[in-house]
Amino acid sequence: MAKRKSIHIEGMEHGAPIPNGVVVGNMIFSSAISGKDVKTGVLSDDPVEQAQAMFHNLRLFMEKAGGTPDNIAHMKVYLKDEKYRDAVNKLWLEMFPDEHDRPARHALKVELRGKVLFQIEVVAVL
Repeated sequence: MAKRKSIHIEGMEHGAPIPNGVVVGNMIFSSAISGKDVKTGVLSDDPVEQAQAMFHNLRLFMEKAGGTPDNIAHMKVYLKDEKYRDAVNKLWLEMFPDEHDRPARHALKVELRGKVLFQIEVVAVL
């Protein structure tokens, strides 16, 4: 079995004792990625700004893991409310504009803490 490499990104730390994700062999698994601004630590009340920060954080995570968004095979989206789906889809289409070259995706409505409107998890292959 390949050794697990934990990924830690300054400004994206979790409140729990967990990494931002791990790389095992050629596989990448993220923990939850939110829309908190990594420079300021602020979580905007605006859904579009929060989505922009979340997809920015996704790029940071993928780079730190040794890949790019092109390596993402599956994304899970957790929504505090269905009304935030449009904000996520706007940035999803910017990151993955080719309808024939997008990751698989599943979205769920769940309870999220505090001001978090949505978050994502990804599985990627290097």
